[in-house]
Amino acid sequence: MFSKKQLTLMVAAAVTTMWQPAFAEETSDNEVSLGGMVVTGTRSETPLLEQAGNTAKVSEEEIDLVRPDHISEILNRVSGVNIQHGNGQEHLTSIRSPVLTGGAGAGSFLFLEDGIPLRAAGFANVNGLFEVNYEQAGGIEVVRGPGSALYGSNAVHGLVNVLSRAPSLDLEREIDFSIGPHDLYQTKATISDTVGRHGYRLSVNGTTDGGYVSDSGYDQQKVSFRHDYLGDVDSFKTLFSYTNLNQETAGYIYGYKVYEHESESRINPNPEAYRDAKSYRLSTEWIHELSDTSSFTLTPYIRHTEMNFLMHFLPGQPVENNKHSSVGLLSSYTKELNGGHKIIVGTDFEYTEGELTEIQYNPTTFGRFLQGTHYDYDVDATVIAPYIHSEWQVLEKTRVTAGLRYEYTKYDYTNHADSLTFGTRYLRPDSREDTFNNVSPKLGLVQQLTEDTAAFINYARGSRAPQTTDLYRAQIGPSQTGSADSEKMDSIEIGYRKVGEGLQYEITAYQMRKRDYFFTDSNDENVPNGKTKHTGLEIGMFYPFAEQFDLAANLTFAKHEYDFNKESSGIKKGDYLVTAPKQMANVRLGWNFTPKSRAELEWEHMGEYYINDGNTAKYDGHDVFNLRTSHQLTESLKLYGSILNLFNTEYAERADYNTSNPDRYRYFVGEKRYLHVGASYSF
Repeated sequence: MFSKKQLTLMVAAAVTTMWQPAFAEETSDNEVSLGGMVVTGTRSETPLLEQAGNTAKVSEEEIDLVRPDHISEILNRVSGVNIQHGNGQEHLTSIRSPVLTGGAGAGSFLFLEDGIPLRAAGFANVNGLFEVNYEQAGGIEVVRGPGSALYGSNAVHGLVNVLSRAPSLDLEREIDFSIGPHDLYQTKATISDTVGRHGYRLSVNGTTDGGYVSDSGYDQQKVSFRHDYLGDVDSFKTLFSYTNLNQETAGYIYGYKVYEHESESRINPNPEAYRDAKSYRLSTEWIHELSDTSSFTLTPYIRHTEMNFLMHFLPGQPVENNKHSSVGLLSSYTKELNGGHKIIVGTDFEYTEGELTEIQYNPTTFGRFLQGTHYDYDVDATVIAPYIHSEWQVLEKTRVTAGLRYEYTKYDYTNHADSLTFGTRYLRPDSREDTFNNVSPKLGLVQQLTEDTAAFINYARGSRAPQTTDLYRAQIGPSQTGSADSEKMDSIEIGYRKVGEGLQYEITAYQMRKRDYFFTDSNDENVPNGKTKHTGLEIGMFYPFAEQFDLAANLTFAKHEYDFNKESSGIKKGDYLVTAPKQMANVRLGWNFTPKSRAELEWEHMGEYYINDGNTAKYDGHDVFNLRTSHQLTESLKLYGSILNLFNTEYAERADYNTSNPDRYRYFVGEKRYLHVGASYSF
């Protein structure tokens, strides 16, 4: 799969380069330690030093300092991650990848809450992270590259696991209020306690935002309720989550570097665009201790999502309605063996009923975007996925991880439209059943070098069944050039990490090869069997100095390139993929100017990237600075504030290129400098 020369270069890069630590957690006296526990890799707490692969964690304290209005503000602090902020709560994601859109953008990343997928595998949403209460989370963990054998479809380029905030040991009540520009108001509240063996936490938040582009803005509400019961043999964790979003959406602004022009960049070209979405999830994790060395876990869950929005990014601007409801069960048995070995075997089950309609109410535009019903269908999906994950202490300081996952996916599709074809753009397949079988192996090795350092090498395969929209709502061009199949990506990474006190860092180099990549090229043609190659270096460090100061740096160097030729698209092997920055950086200088006060200066660097196939148009990149501070005024009252885009830089959150518009260049414009202040009161 990888040549000896490629492996040699990757090893040399890892040995000679300092890299990003996975995460930092506050301890007493404002100290920071990286020697904590992570849960996503094995679905149970595991010391970071023993991880065969990368897991970055954003701590609860970091979330409370940043107090993000958008998920990009917190996740872009992680190496290898690039969340592009759309309008309102919309976003597009990159994790060891270009920023992906469409079915690839929805299906290449697995978004979880406490290990439960936010959406069913074939029904993902490119904006999926607005469907979770990250604002009041207890932490966020990110795995870059394919997930372990414990996670299946969509964990191809990476996964994000939002961890619910645990109940407090004593009564905790807090209310938080903040204000910002363009009528931005946010209220958050939480109440938590533990009584005997029962603990609970109820968290709610609501936001209203008038929008920094004309005729835009949103109202959003989120609720999270968690109940824990800790018994001698049985423990239970029940989590209920609800989100609701009503958004007036601002579309792309057209024109070359229009973001540099104040008056033009604040005009919404699609004032009628909107997005309404709601979701809820209910799950109970039951852990039964069979003995001191074995246990089983059952986690039944239900899920429902629904969304209605105007597809303002298409010339015909149709309206899409989609919804799906799921029932699922995660089951596993864990056995710890003599000598430090561990085996986890389990099976994940899920059944989903989904539906989608797409109707264009506008008159015919651009010839192929026709008025009327484009799509109307149902899909019932069944997923059965047995797996095994094992860890072997082969030597005193050498640990091997091996795993294998088999995933069976069946779609039962029913077409309700009155015709199998509609114009030259839309294809309506006959009602049918489709099945997909995917096998995902994993093999890793961790060599502990000292008490606080370790090196690792990790091979993993990520695979996923196609998104239902890629199969049954393919937006095709003048000719149908193929249908989607299961996408597969093989990844190898090597790394070195140091945890504990003082200077902490993690070094990771990787190369990944993907096949059966389904995407739409610049000529509106489907490409069902694309191949890509991804090579990168991720650097991070955390260094406390001079008692009151600390420095954190997350650096990413990557090349995401086509690994095949397609003459009609202008694609040549070795060309960069669209929206694939060559460098990204997030550097933060922290200052604990009193024992109860902290300030942080953040530098966000985005390197240049191409925005069309053939690499003839590009965005030059940008540098944006943010300043945040918080102060515990009294035992009950905390004040905080932030100035984002400190130097009022003119930039684009996202640059794009559309051949169907005469201006071609289009952007989501970055927000001008603004002040956001708030206070939280505990009682």
